[in-house]
Amino acid sequence: MSTPHEAFARLRQQWFLSDRPTLDPDLFTEDVVVEMPFAAPGHPDRIEGRAAFVAFAEAGRAALPVRFDQCLITAAHETADPDVIVVEYELGGTVTTTGARASAPFIGVLRARDGRIARWREYQHTLAIAEALAAA
Repeated sequence: MSTPHEAFARLRQQWFLSDRPTLDPDLFTEDVVVEMPFAAPGHPDRIEGRAAFVAFAEAGRAALPVRFDQCLITAAHETADPDVIVVEYELGGTVTTTGARASAPFIGVLRARDGRIARWREYQHTLAIAEALAAA
């Protein structure tokens, strides 16, 4: 059985597949819950189920004019629950419409079950993301 750290590493790999906006559904449990407490107005802050999340993520990735090429993990915290980690990271890339480089900090809380992501709670720096995309 893989650890939450290994599940996060597999998720990170998906972010760098800029040649296709697909997400490997096998990364997630069938009943995965994804929460984005700081989602922008008009965007969902909770998605339940693998099919719903993969569809949401693929549509969002296809519409996002960014090619990700960096994910710097600034801290990874163990919790009292061995199936849960808290990861602080900075995701960086190039805005494809302008060529500008940008990055934004994130915090993710990941729960793994049977080697897959069962819960992903992502705290995004929405202002940094909006500023990076403003010129796109």
